[in-house]
This record gives sequence, C-alpha cells and structure tokens, in this order.
Amino acid sequence: MQSAADTTTIYHLETCDRHIECPKAAPLEFELVKMAPPDAAINSRMYRSVGADWEWTDRLSWSEESWREYVYRESLQTYVGYMHGRRAGYFELESQENGNVEIAYFGLLPEYIGQGLGGVLLTAAMERAWEIPTTRRLWVHTCTKDHKYALENYRKRGFKVFKVEQ
Repeated sequence: MQSAADTTTIYHLETCDRHIECPKAAPLEFELVKMAPPDAAINSRMYRSVGADWEWTDRLSWSEESWREYVYRESLQTYVGYMHGRRAGYFELESQENGNVEIAYFGLLPEYIGQGLGGVLLTAAMERAWEIPTTRRLWVHTCTKDHKYALENYRKRGFKVFKVEQ
C-alpha cells in the first residue's frame, strides 16, 4: 500500500498573459544560448544531469537515435543557460497545436541550485516562448518530486494551476 508521503502530485500550470509577473533579471555573468543547430547529445546530457536528483526517468532508456528524432523536430527549441561560461541549466520549448507552447523540460545543474538562477532561467524561457509568433498559451507541469521551490517559481512568474493529478 502506498502512503501519502509516497504519492506524487503533478501540477499543470498555464499562462495566456505575455506579461511576465515578477521577471528575474539575469546577472551580467549569465548567457542564454539557443542550440542551433540542435544537438541531441547536449539534450541527453542535460536531461540526465539536471534530472538525476528529481527522478526524471522517462528518457533514460532512449537510444541516440531516439534523442536525434526528438531533438531534430521543427517544433522543439532547446536553450542552455551559461554562468561564467559554464553550463548552468537548460529548457526545451515545444510548439504544439492551437498556439500552445510547453516548457517540456526545465532545470538547473545541481551546482547552480540555490543561487537564484531558477527565476532567471524561467524568465528567459517565458520570453523565448512568447517570441514564437504563434504562441497563445504557455504551459508547464511540475510535481512534488521536483525542487521544493519549483511550483512557487512558476506561480511567481504568473503561471496558474489548471489541473492537479495525484
């Protein structure tokens, strides 16, 4: 029997407002780079490194070919955030039907957590998503296995919960 402490709650959040509430300015040492051309090895490496502490497991069994098929789609954009010239975190934006854009994956490498970069990276993700001409709605999901401030970070930037799953 699963206890309440073992239950994972998934929060689906959205915003249709291009105005970002409480944007977090990037420090001078921060640089955001779009992976152009896409690089499946970077997506795979960042997914594994960023997601290790948060139990991201759905892509761990992917082959190199699976990663290439995923990353080289026109609907996907990947950005990497650098601090002092070193990779600090990343996000993937996936354009979907009807003007929806999902922040498919988002996070910081462990050594950059706790430095205030989560808000910086999320602000950047939202800005890039709204730069996609067809964007009408931006959405993301997080869960209770993610960083304890993940949900707060999304809400602080203007996302609202539209669905909760247990």
